[in-house]
Amino acid sequence: MAAAGLAFSGDCMTDLAFRSAGRLAAAVAAKEVSSIELLDHYLARVERLDPKVNAIVARDEEGARAAALAADRAVSRGEPLGRLHGVPVTIKDSLEVAGMRTTGGSARWGEHVSTSDAESVARLKNAGAIVFGKSNMPPDARDWQTYNEVYGTTNNPWDPTRGPGGSSGGSAAALAAGLTGLELGGDSAGSIRVPAHFCGVYGLRTSFGIVPRYGSVSGHAPGTLADFDMAVLGPLGRHADDLDLGLDILAGADHDRAPAWRLELPAARSSTLRGFRVAAWLDDPFCPVDSELVAIMQAAVEAVRAEGAAVVEGKGPVGLEETMALYEPLLMAQSGLVESDESYAGLVDFAAAEGAAGGFASDLTLSFREWHALDERRQHSRRRWSEFFRDVDVLLCPVTPTAAFPHDQQPDPTWSVRTLQVDGADRPYRDMLTWMAPSAVNHLPAAVAPVGTTRDGLPVGIQVIAPYLHDRTAVQFVRRLAEVIGGFRRPPGF
Repeated sequence: MAAAGLAFSGDCMTDLAFRSAGRLAAAVAAKEVSSIELLDHYLARVERLDPKVNAIVARDEEGARAAALAADRAVSRGEPLGRLHGVPVTIKDSLEVAGMRTTGGSARWGEHVSTSDAESVARLKNAGAIVFGKSNMPPDARDWQTYNEVYGTTNNPWDPTRGPGGSSGGSAAALAAGLTGLELGGDSAGSIRVPAHFCGVYGLRTSFGIVPRYGSVSGHAPGTLADFDMAVLGPLGRHADDLDLGLDILAGADHDRAPAWRLELPAARSSTLRGFRVAAWLDDPFCPVDSELVAIMQAAVEAVRAEGAAVVEGKGPVGLEETMALYEPLLMAQSGLVESDESYAGLVDFAAAEGAAGGFASDLTLSFREWHALDERRQHSRRRWSEFFRDVDVLLCPVTPTAAFPHDQQPDPTWSVRTLQVDGADRPYRDMLTWMAPSAVNHLPAAVAPVGTTRDGLPVGIQVIAPYLHDRTAVQFVRRLAEVIGGFRRPPGF
């Protein structure tokens, strides 16, 4: 129950639904609103608004209500409260939540019901979060759109004829529509960053290895212990502060290493925009960015410059073409692990036919010797980025060449059929990978922040890449940026 004397109108509760997760937890702790009231409000919004979006595809209302009532009893008894105490949250459907279906967007696991929580989900629950639903994703997290044969298509709250991005598309759409308090997603090839950009929310691709991934069903069979190269988990939220909160809760040694290892991420390199040394790489002929997006990002850069930050404009230490020559085969080799035995055997035959010139099948079936040679090149690339960040604190760059694009569900397993529109010209769909590559292949953290909207009213985000393990630097930058240019905006109709 809300505190005595307080009553909430519909408008007030709607505003509450769009607060940051931290402010929601504070409201529960202060008895401004109870956890059960907050949960019921989000569930009512899901019933009323989610049919337009199809972001939240599985729910555990009974379990969530029991957890919310227990959270309210803890508040009444004056017990110590976690930083997400009583906050209703949803989880990408690639992550196991005890008692719920976890499909990974794939019919292969469509009937799988989890018996335990993913390690990251357990950390959210231990912080007091109330998990009430799962958010939609593409099959095996292998697209920048969100649709599958299990749960159907997820729409962008800003324009239902367009996708919300992928693979954490349901996560970002649910946040933008005000259907949940916080989200947990994953990212190998932009799966947090692209949806954040397309839906106008915040997302953090964490430094590789700092958030345990055990319990992921994202191309893995349930119960898989081996990790995926370049794959990370991270928070998505409506407010920059949610990234900091999510990082605090999620980051740390995994279960096996916890007896001896401790993670102490360094503090942000600056507490003000004025103190940041900023590099801006907003376009590149190797992967052209729509001029409207470049102009919006350039305005954000000028706002940063006006605050007194030192800004230099130019390319990063490793060019996009060189980076993609390294990233794409490493990513494809990982993607080959998702294939069935029968499909993989066929790819081996195709690879033989491709010969020494190589090709899509050859990348999917790399030998360990070939993978190791690529990894050695990666380590040299990482060294060059480390040296670059001696003189620079953050690098600003695009997330993708375009804003959210119309649904396009043409079968395209080799990314050779679909196209993107950049300044009226067709560009290959695989250009969606290019600006994702520098942070992913080099294991760097990257935050995405909304910085404006297009003439068509579509959100535009900017990517903020920081040195390895300097996640707090990326997060602090987007927090300070929001103070200058604003942050999340509610989509019309929500």
